[in-house]
Amino acid sequence: MPCEPPGEEHSKGKVQQCKGQFKELQKVLQTPVWLECKDQEDVDPQKVAFLLHKQWTLYSLTPLHKFSYTNLKEYSRLLSAFIAAEKQKGLAVEVGEDFNIKVIFSTLLGIKGTQRDPEAFLVQILSKSQLSSENREGKVLWTGWFCCIFGDSLLETVSEDFTCLPLFLANGAESNTAIIGTWFQKTFDCYFSPLVINAFNLSWMAAMWTACKMDHYVAATEFLWSVPCSPQSLDISYAIHPEDAKALWDSVHKTPGEVTQEEVDLFMDCLYSHFHRHFKIHLSATRLVRVSTSVASAHTDGKIKILCHKYLTGVLAYLTELAIFQIE
Repeated sequence: MPCEPPGEEHSKGKVQQCKGQFKELQKVLQTPVWLECKDQEDVDPQKVAFLLHKQWTLYSLTPLHKFSYTNLKEYSRLLSAFIAAEKQKGLAVEVGEDFNIKVIFSTLLGIKGTQRDPEAFLVQILSKSQLSSENREGKVLWTGWFCCIFGDSLLETVSEDFTCLPLFLANGAESNTAIIGTWFQKTFDCYFSPLVINAFNLSWMAAMWTACKMDHYVAATEFLWSVPCSPQSLDISYAIHPEDAKALWDSVHKTPGEVTQEEVDLFMDCLYSHFHRHFKIHLSATRLVRVSTSVASAHTDGKIKILCHKYLTGVLAYLTELAIFQIE
């Protein structure tokens, strides 16, 4: 894809404007370790596959107090009772009573950046009415999972009584997410907050994910910008062949083993220049709201879909860092 990079002074101005922002965030990007998910023998491929190709809503989560991985079965039982009580609008139920739903807590072994990171774990709500036998699981009504990938900056600041899993991803009805969030907050003295993904973060995601080497591409590289106007906002979609996007990135990427702010800015400015040359529209005056690649897609409303197992750890590492910054 042809592109005339912007002038040097323009690039320096944009870099200076962002100087000081997300300095700690960039530490996780200054080594190639974030890029690829290492093959780990203890990773359950079925569980990893279950996490891919679903739209997840992102939240940041403060450390869990007195959480124990040895009590997952007990948590399943207690959360089942709590959900049933909430569904019945506060009517008391006894723990152990046969409900229409079943809650399952399970670990996601191997989904971590370092050995120091706590194990990720999964929470599922299943419909028991769908169970035809004890060996057959019911329909999954809601899923959420908690993880920490390269979370050293947070792990170093808390005592042993706390378990740090700053990134929470949910798929299912918001009402169920709210109920489960309430139970976790009451049980572990923690706090959930929707994870904010701004245009600055999306630009980094676009550059990082474009930089990833793929065996084969499953989707175009696509951007969505929002143009505020009256009476309705206008959206501009810009799709690029993934190999063209990768070639553009390779032409601006000059620092092996890391991604820099200068490179991200130059990559995006080249896209703006190319689009303006063809359509006479200044995308820099709009707001980037979504990025979609063969690695993952993300939206400013806190939604993400991970598409590639190879880069699962890298995607989660960046999101973990965003969650930690939001907590702090």
